[in-house]
Amino acid sequence: MKDYIITCDSTVDLSQEALKDIPYVAFPYECNGKTFVDDLGKSLPYKDFFNLIRDGKIFKTSQPSVQTYIDFFNENLKSGKDVLHVSFSSGLSGSYNSACLAADEVNENSENKVYVVDSLAASSGHGLLVYKAIDNQKEGMSIEDNINWIEDNKRKIIHWFFSSDLSSYVRGGRISKAAGFFGTALQICPVMCVSDEGKLEVIEKTRTKKKAMKRIIELMQEEVGSNYDDYCFISGSDCIEDVEAVGEMVKEAFPKVKDIKLCDIGTIIGSHSGPGTVALFYVGKKRAL
Repeated sequence: MKDYIITCDSTVDLSQEALKDIPYVAFPYECNGKTFVDDLGKSLPYKDFFNLIRDGKIFKTSQPSVQTYIDFFNENLKSGKDVLHVSFSSGLSGSYNSACLAADEVNENSENKVYVVDSLAASSGHGLLVYKAIDNQKEGMSIEDNINWIEDNKRKIIHWFFSSDLSSYVRGGRISKAAGFFGTALQICPVMCVSDEGKLEVIEKTRTKKKAMKRIIELMQEEVGSNYDDYCFISGSDCIEDVEAVGEMVKEAFPKVKDIKLCDIGTIIGSHSGPGTVALFYVGKKRAL
């Protein structure tokens, strides 16, 4: 069986340690004319990034260019192995299309090939899918079978999340100004998901952060039951206490869980979510939408 490398985009929202052996494409973003790259908090620590948002700074994200992907793929093809790239959701970014265009160009002149798959996932849900693909590879799955597995299972990566700070969702147009105003006044924490199309959708409106935490655990219980024994990833945007609280709730509700990973929402997702967002990811049966 031919060996291969699994790569991804920085939108997986995993730690520097978790990605130390996984090549990734760093997405660009900018603020006040200054350009940054999403390098897992190395150049701009997450705490500083979210404090800037709290101070009113607005960060705008963009997708990597086709040339960026071409350079990235060529560099990884130097290993003499094929490349399986698990891309950020096409429902949230045009980066998947850019990666496909780059792969087509690179593959014309390379003996080893690049294969790009659309994760239809975001943040640490994207990261969870990458983890599952790497587990498949370690178990001896070929690149072709792994691609088929991802296509068959990517919509089973369930995303539930909520936010106690609606200002960034209002600014991004996902919640109206009126809904944001009254939501803040009434302590509304909308429960959201990622759909089958890889897009963000509001599912429910829950009052208080505590009830939102309880609700996402209930939603997971309703779907997979208490015997769940796969990964569970939990990410947050500069709200570690809330992430840890949800982690403890998962431990209690799902004693057989394989591994719980607590993650940071990075600068790309964080530019749109702002601080105060908590997300729960697991392998389920089907998405809500």
